[in-house]
Amino acid sequence: MSLTEKDSRAPESGAQPPVVAGVFARVARFSHRRRRLALTLWIIVLVGVWAAASGGDDYRENYSLPGTESQAAADLLNHSSKTTTGDSLQIVLHDEDGLRGADVRGRVDAMLAEVAKLPKVTQVRSLYEDESAVSQDGTIGYATAVLDVTAPNMPREDTERILDTVKEVEGQGLTAELGGGAARKLATGEGGWGEMLGLVFALVILVFMFGTLIAAGLPVVTALFAVGSTLAVIVVASHFVTIADYTPYVMMLVGLGVGIDYALLIFARFRSELVRGATPEEANVKALDSAGRTAFFAGSTVILALLGLVALGLGSLQGMALSVALTVLVTLLASLTLLPALLGVFGDRFARQFRARAAKRAASSRPEEGAAWRRFASGVQRRPLAVLLVAVVALGALAFPALSLRLGFTDAGNDKAGSTSREAYDLLSKGFGPGFNGPLYVVVEGKDGAEAPATAVAAALNDTDGVAAATGPIPTDDPNVATVMAFPTTSPQDEGTSELVGTLRDDVLPRVAEETGARYLVGGATAASEDYSDKVAARMPVFMAIVVGLSLLLLMVVFRSVLIPLKAALLNLLSIGAALGAISLVFQHGMFGVEPGPIEAYLPVVVFAIVFGLSMDYEIFLVSRIQEEWHRAKDPAVAVREGLGHTGSVIIAAGAIMVVVFGSFMLSPERMLQQMGFGMAVAIFVDALVIRCLIVPAVMQLLGRRAWWLPAPLAKVMPGVRLERH
Repeated sequence: MSLTEKDSRAPESGAQPPVVAGVFARVARFSHRRRRLALTLWIIVLVGVWAAASGGDDYRENYSLPGTESQAAADLLNHSSKTTTGDSLQIVLHDEDGLRGADVRGRVDAMLAEVAKLPKVTQVRSLYEDESAVSQDGTIGYATAVLDVTAPNMPREDTERILDTVKEVEGQGLTAELGGGAARKLATGEGGWGEMLGLVFALVILVFMFGTLIAAGLPVVTALFAVGSTLAVIVVASHFVTIADYTPYVMMLVGLGVGIDYALLIFARFRSELVRGATPEEANVKALDSAGRTAFFAGSTVILALLGLVALGLGSLQGMALSVALTVLVTLLASLTLLPALLGVFGDRFARQFRARAAKRAASSRPEEGAAWRRFASGVQRRPLAVLLVAVVALGALAFPALSLRLGFTDAGNDKAGSTSREAYDLLSKGFGPGFNGPLYVVVEGKDGAEAPATAVAAALNDTDGVAAATGPIPTDDPNVATVMAFPTTSPQDEGTSELVGTLRDDVLPRVAEETGARYLVGGATAASEDYSDKVAARMPVFMAIVVGLSLLLLMVVFRSVLIPLKAALLNLLSIGAALGAISLVFQHGMFGVEPGPIEAYLPVVVFAIVFGLSMDYEIFLVSRIQEEWHRAKDPAVAVREGLGHTGSVIIAAGAIMVVVFGSFMLSPERMLQQMGFGMAVAIFVDALVIRCLIVPAVMQLLGRRAWWLPAPLAKVMPGVRLERH
């Protein structure tokens, strides 16, 4: 019987699989001995990529959904129009004494004439040219400024110039606001200081852990080099592939978190080797050949999970996934090359400081490091089933709201109070009804002209519950294509509007189509949100199968076990559920005073991919140390206790850093980044504190020797990889 077969059939055996060639040790030794060269190369890379990126970015979004009804409606309208125009801005006016007075009208006309002369404005349609552009009580109205560019391409300074001109009309009871996609950019403000605050808190945690500012700064410097280099690469790549403008923030969110995390794991092992008496070079080599190896496989799971997003085929989401995956890859390279070089520079100083501190601790008769975590693990081991049940029930309760997630996209109604886009939104809702800000477009395609079938559907829509009014037909350049606008009685983000879309598609329009023989397609922002959510839901099983399946295979290779990967996958799903449940409570239901609204339609899959990968970091770090102790002690209880004793403080510190970095994005003006940062902060908090420190020790205690079971047929064909070398 081969050694591998013996190990797979007899869990009590201490046999170990073959070790992959010591690539990590050679890289560490090279980086340590050639540290000046390694540092110089990283500086050249950073300067070089930013020099290449000096031409600026070309971020753009692509939310097209081939095969959906809303996309078909948009395509039909585009094909039926011979000319293309940009987006528009709404100049919303309010005067309690009425807008039709001669004095007010004169001032408004003069202001609109000035707006028409501004850059990017092709024409201005006055509110006085259309009776429907003024509310029934005459106090609220809107003019339309047509642009020659789309909202994403509208320069911010040009929008500000339009707003300044519009604001000049205010006074004597008259107020003016600016609405539209370009105006919403003014509500976002400038971000960045929240992320810096997160870095400051991360640095404080590292100083508390390592005791010196230099030691604390090395993980931060490593992460900044990696994220900074990748950001420049993405700026260049945005000219060739579709990358959304929110991608750099997600890259910083994930890159800073994992960068500090991986560097911390390696540095913690480096410190422990120094305290044991190793030279700085040998400590560097051992740290990279153990913790560095762990970080490599942990990072690989994050990259695999992110690449799973590509399978969804959702436009800009693919560019974001590839960008963040590249960020994690570069972060890994920095942790495995730049960090060892920095450790080589400060190695002698760290050796003196850490050994002196360890000697002082020993002389003071204080408990050895990790003693508190060993006692904690012993407490869990005494009641493993009770701990497991309480923790799982608590997380299940937190995850329960995720079952009723309402997906969609934010609109101006979610902009910060007092912003001009939010004020314009509220005024239009007050003057024309809550559905005015989110009309549904019914695109009509008739065989012998579109006017008659469009008139028929307008009449049917006016008789439909949930429709406040339907206007049309609005002709196009194609006589067989027209549009009817339906204004819901509910706001764009209200569930009633989503239900109305279903009613129109499943009941009203098929009935009218039978009578007229025309083709009817429902489009508009709300319809597109519904289609996007349905598309995500339809492709979610394939996405989950790819991410979970590849992660299971990787963990089976790493730990040579069947039950450990299954346990890891289930617990990761539990932490993701808890994160989505918390997002639902806060952002959908308005807990803690947050403006309630839908959850960004693509957020669940993004959170799933990132959190699933990041959760594997702590799983691999903890279980690899338990595996190391298992091979040494042959006692599963001792292995769990010692494994948590050696890693508990590092896991909590790494988790705390990720929580503050991710949580700092709650200060971002972008609601999507707030949701993502909050969700991932909750997920990491749950994963580090509850799952890794409570549930994993309890499950490993209950499994005992069976945790390392691997069927003999699998053991024969599976390559051997060991994370720790002794």
